[in-house]
Amino acid sequence: MPAGLVAIAAGTAGMVELHFSSALNPVTGVISDYFYSPHGWLLPVSLIAIAAGAGLLALVLARAGGDRRITVLLGIWAAAIFLVGAFPTDQPGAPLSMSGGIHRYAAFVAFMVMPAAGLLVAGRTPWPRPVRAMSVTAYAALAVVVVPYVTVMLGHGPVGLPQGLTQRVVVAAEIGLLVVLARYAREVLGAADRVAEHVPADRVGVADGG
Repeated sequence: MPAGLVAIAAGTAGMVELHFSSALNPVTGVISDYFYSPHGWLLPVSLIAIAAGAGLLALVLARAGGDRRITVLLGIWAAAIFLVGAFPTDQPGAPLSMSGGIHRYAAFVAFMVMPAAGLLVAGRTPWPRPVRAMSVTAYAALAVVVVPYVTVMLGHGPVGLPQGLTQRVVVAAEIGLLVVLARYAREVLGAADRVAEHVPADRVGVADGG
């Protein structure tokens, strides 16, 4: 559990550093384009660190008996973020490559599943309304992010929306939801430990003896 939190914190810090060390406009430029900045190596490293941390949290939930739906969604999110980090996007203006396609659609999957996990875990936290609000905000901002891609696919020109800003709203909401899920994982793990402490000694002996 601590290793997962450290990985998430380190990855998030790397993402923040990219915003300060790059000249990319955060209103119009999407996060993926940081890969082509002078410190672009920080992007895949940060994403893979966050993915590893989320994967460890999913393992904690699976072993401690957390809600299976939340566990599966968190595991999918971790896998998708790993793919986003492992397969960089294409340079701005370049045609879509296999790496760019994997990056794009893995990001879309990640953006879809985390708010769903947030809606499921909201009622298990002391702050159900704010958690639900973060999830809905993530979906609303994602809809704005997707609009330019849809218009291009339909043969129309790109729409002049603040795509970078709205994408950052999605990412910020999803990191916030990841923190909420980490708290949920800690509570599930704590409950499992308390149950284990109260298992009668004779039953433990039977279990150990097979």
